[in-house]
Amino acid sequence: MRILLSDGSGLTSRQCATLLSRAGHHVEALSPDPLCLCAFTRHVRRVHRVPCYGADPYGWLEAATGVYRRGRFDVLLPTQEQVAVLSRERGAGTATAVPPFDALAAVQDKVSAHATLTRLGLPQPVSAVVRDLAEWDGYPAYVKLPIGTAGGGVRRLTGPGEPWPGEPELLVQREVAGPLVMAQSVFAEGSLVAFHACLRVREGARGGAAHKRAVTLPEVREHVRALGAGLGWHGALSADVVLGADGPVFIDINPRLVEPVNALLSGVDLVTPLLDLALGRAVEPQPAAVPGVRTHQLLLAVLGAASRGRRAVLAELAGAAFRRGPYEGGTEELTPGLDPRAMVLVAAAASATLVNPDAWRWFASGSVAAYALTPESWRLITGS
Repeated sequence: MRILLSDGSGLTSRQCATLLSRAGHHVEALSPDPLCLCAFTRHVRRVHRVPCYGADPYGWLEAATGVYRRGRFDVLLPTQEQVAVLSRERGAGTATAVPPFDALAAVQDKVSAHATLTRLGLPQPVSAVVRDLAEWDGYPAYVKLPIGTAGGGVRRLTGPGEPWPGEPELLVQREVAGPLVMAQSVFAEGSLVAFHACLRVREGARGGAAHKRAVTLPEVREHVRALGAGLGWHGALSADVVLGADGPVFIDINPRLVEPVNALLSGVDLVTPLLDLALGRAVEPQPAAVPGVRTHQLLLAVLGAASRGRRAVLAELAGAAFRRGPYEGGTEELTPGLDPRAMVLVAAAASATLVNPDAWRWFASGSVAAYALTPESWRLITGS
């Protein structure tokens, strides 16, 4: 099939491209940046220039559907925040898998997601929606803007602080100690057809998971099933969950797919069910994951190490080269097998951060800016 990815800049898109290409599909991607992550892999045939989604979601949509029609693609696969405008416009004439817009709106912003979790009786940290942080007492805590992507709009507080100006509402949540789990799922009209959970073993740039390990968490699976069923969800749904001393708590909901390679290596295919949903085909439920599968993303690990200095970058590269420490027994997610173009990007990131460790910010921030949903773009989509 000919598959067009809604985004070419993010880690999820890069991983989807590899899986789809290896399955025999023709893959192209959309991005405002011609030097995006998906440009550095043999698994993507072409990157099409489109307007920046966050700045102009409907300009992006017009350009995306034009590429889709002219290229005679079979599926437009939403791999990032573009799912919001595609849901609002019911796919805009493309074959795609998106939830009903009222379901998406119930979790897209953090204030609404908090209300939805409360309504469904699902666990979350001690939380409150406030207009002034003086109303909150309980630290350390995280204060969150309603709209933010990849950790944007989240601030950790150890005591009373100033809110962001111009924001009528903020979500504040008491910090819960414990490991972070990335829970991923696919639903068909409210019915769970695929689920996977992996532990963030090591943190990379901007809080991303540089190293992961698949885990079996029946309680989290049941919570995710209840969330998707309660919303009548259709398509991909992901969540960040902290395994606290009193049990798992939801700290973030993403109405889209997140980095599917660890899931596939663990026996759970998250991508094929999305293609089946997009094409209106029957979806076969996926088996339970095999726990313990370890994966890593060297690019993310190098950028994360750069925030600690040159020696940390050298140590990271040595560990990967000799498969020591967290790299022992693991599989690379972003650059598996022979992919010279992908290795060029890793080499460039390593070289740049060795010369100037602060260069990691340029590599990390550029990708997020290309696909992030902003408060302004969310207001355009909702018409509010």
